[in-house]
Amino acid sequence: MIEEVQRVVDAVNAVRAIEDPVRRARAISELLKSQTAKEPELRDERREIVLKMREEKISFRKIAAALDVSLGTVQDIVRGHSGPWGARPKKEEAPDE
Repeated sequence: MIEEVQRVVDAVNAVRAIEDPVRRARAISELLKSQTAKEPELRDERREIVLKMREEKISFRKIAAALDVSLGTVQDIVRGHSGPWGARPKKEEAPDE
């Protein structure tokens, strides 16, 4: 695991280890608030990196391997979709004629 990511994981685990449930819940609330605010920025930054790699003619498969994500995730990032499956826009049905 990347060192910086490990520090984040360790910090989350430290929050989960807080014995006082009220203090733990407050810490979780602060953590979730912080992450929710930063999530779009992180997704945008990752998309910029992926698009730059595509401009450099790097294949979807090689990008997926480099980022340790699935091929489908890379394709979704390039398409601009980064949310859960349920949030994907549905194809409109052709009206009956």
